[in-house]
Amino acid sequence: MNLVTMIGYLAAFGTTASFLPQAVKTIQTKDTSGISLPMYIFFTAGTLLWLIYGVMEPSLPVAVANAITLIFASVILIYKIKYK
Repeated sequence: MNLVTMIGYLAAFGTTASFLPQAVKTIQTKDTSGISLPMYIFFTAGTLLWLIYGVMEPSLPVAVANAITLIFASVILIYKIKYK
């Protein structure tokens, strides 16, 4: 694995892992009052587009990170809509 790919995986891990605490907290408390619905809609859509880009490019670090982030972001978005 070359240095650029390793940096990509480290960046992917860091940005993806940063969503885990928010997803866990949202699932546990069902409190989404501090989350902006329009922002999360745009963010989730953007993450989906990054996933598509990562698959089409192909860039495995981009695709994997955004697939996982899309799951976390989607869960938070669903809770935001369901538990207004």
